[in-house]
Amino acid sequence: MSPIAVGTVGTATLQRRLRKVGHMTKLILDLDTGVDDTLAISYALGSPEVELIGITGTYGNVLLEQGVRNDLAITDLLGHPEIRVYPGLPHASTKDSFSVQSISAFIHGGNGIGDVSIPDSNRKPEVESAVDFIIDSVKTYGKDLVYVPTGPMTNIAAALRKAPEIKDEIGKIVLMGGALTVCGNVSPWSEANISQDPDAANELFRSGAPVTMIGLDVTLQTLLTYRQTARWRDLGTKAGAFLADMTDFYIKAYETTAPKLGGCGLHDPLAVGVAIDPTLVTTLPINMQVDVEGPTRGRTIGDNDRLNDPAKTMQVAVGVDVERFLKEFMTRITGLAKAAH
Repeated sequence: MSPIAVGTVGTATLQRRLRKVGHMTKLILDLDTGVDDTLAISYALGSPEVELIGITGTYGNVLLEQGVRNDLAITDLLGHPEIRVYPGLPHASTKDSFSVQSISAFIHGGNGIGDVSIPDSNRKPEVESAVDFIIDSVKTYGKDLVYVPTGPMTNIAAALRKAPEIKDEIGKIVLMGGALTVCGNVSPWSEANISQDPDAANELFRSGAPVTMIGLDVTLQTLLTYRQTARWRDLGTKAGAFLADMTDFYIKAYETTAPKLGGCGLHDPLAVGVAIDPTLVTTLPINMQVDVEGPTRGRTIGDNDRLNDPAKTMQVAVGVDVERFLKEFMTRITGLAKAAH
């Protein structure tokens, strides 16, 4: 069959055609829904190659309950109320509770979406837990399933403990987190998502599951500016105005926290982009671990015990095609925001 050109037909039409020929990749997003998580949802919904079969909630940028509320409200606003949301674990298994860090509230706003108000959804989260949904989805879709966690790895680690066989059954896991060749963003050695639950991340990294790490090494090279968000506002849609206002808040925060960057990092959307098109990044095959003891707790680093193992179960992104990714990002999200009411 000849390939279908993306952009020549609408996303919904192309999705229907792809379903007919069996080309639809099934996607789960695991989110602590702040600003860049919202952009990740938008990227996924604007991508005809994938079917977002569900969102699993976690904690980090916001508390679990706020993140789940955001997921439901955002998918409604973007015209996709069919997306189901499954609540995950509210904190790391090694802790009794979780509190949002002040820096997270500064970057993402008190409500996680730049302090922009959007209507609450009339829908409720699913009764099934995120952990069970992950396991059930792997059993149902197998290699056709891609799982993209963009917060702490608590849910996927719990799923692997409950059903360890899924590591060999899942298509792939593309996570946003970690830093291998650059410094961390919550300490000189630790990135925020990994730092929320280093033990869970270490379980995932050393599990043998097929994992691609999209870390600060590449996400801080993909920057968005006010010039791009103005394009969303100029669409004249509620979705466009929301995305522009929310992301402008995020860019403003970056002007304080990282003034030399010249924009905001597209952390979570890049993970979705790579889940859809792995050629967006150059990767290093290396078996990884996370330090869980001592002063470097939370560091993502090569696993010396498996350094010479010929089987490399992890790939770490060390290069990114910035221009091509930004073009895809703007095309997909702008198209979605234009179509949404």
